[in-house]
Amino acid sequence: MTRSIPDTERPNLERRRLLVGLGFLGAAGIAAARMPSEKIDYLGKKKLEDIIPKQIGSWKFETASGLVIPPEDQLSNALYSQLLTRVYSNEKGAPIMLLVAQSGSQTGVLQIHRPEVCYPAGGFSLSPVTSLNIDVGGRTLTTNNLQAVGDQRVEQIVYWTRIGNHLPPSWAQQRWAVARDNLAGKIPDAILVRVSTIDNDRGAANAILANFTRDLLQSMAPNDRKILVGPA
Repeated sequence: MTRSIPDTERPNLERRRLLVGLGFLGAAGIAAARMPSEKIDYLGKKKLEDIIPKQIGSWKFETASGLVIPPEDQLSNALYSQLLTRVYSNEKGAPIMLLVAQSGSQTGVLQIHRPEVCYPAGGFSLSPVTSLNIDVGGRTLTTNNLQAVGDQRVEQIVYWTRIGNHLPPSWAQQRWAVARDNLAGKIPDAILVRVSTIDNDRGAANAILANFTRDLLQSMAPNDRKILVGPA
C-alpha cells in the first residue's frame, strides 16, 4: 500500500528534493570546470620518422623489423598516435633496437604499454626492474633497466616514459602523473622510449645502451629533444 504524504510534510519534502537537485547541479558544475582542456603535445604535427636521426653517433639505421612490439589489438591501436621501430648497427658490436611510441592525449582512460606488458606477451621472462642513470649532457636521465630472457635470445633493455612534463619511473607514478595533470586542467601527451640490444652480458650491454641513448639525444635538435625527455 502506498502511504499518502500529509500536507504538513510536503514543504519539507520539496525542500529536500530542491537541495538534492542543487547538490547534483553543483557537482556537475565542478566536474565540468575541472574537465581538462589545456593540451601538452610536444610532438604536434611532427613525425617521429623525421625527428629521430638515421645516423646516431657511430650507429646507422639498418631496418625497421625484428623488435618486440605491443600486441596488435584494438587497445594497442587506440593507445598510439605514432609508433617508430628501428634497428641501428655499427662495426663494434650487436645491433641496437629503438622503439618510440607516442600517444597524443593521456586522460587516464588509456595507458601506454610498458615492456613489462609487451615482453611477457611475447613469451619472455623478465628480471626485476632497476634504475639506470645516464648522463645525457648537462642532466641526468633516470631510466628503467631490465633483462628479458626468451627461447632464442637474451635482451637487455633501457626505457623511460614521459607524460607531459613528467618522467615517471613506475606504472603507478605514470598513472598519478596523468591524474595530476588532468586535475590541473591539462591533457598531457605521452612518449615511451625503449632502447635494447641482444647480449648475455648485462653490464657491458648497459654501457652500450647508455652511450647510444646519450648519442641519440645529442644528435637531435633541441626543440625535438624535449619530445623524448621533456624540457630541461
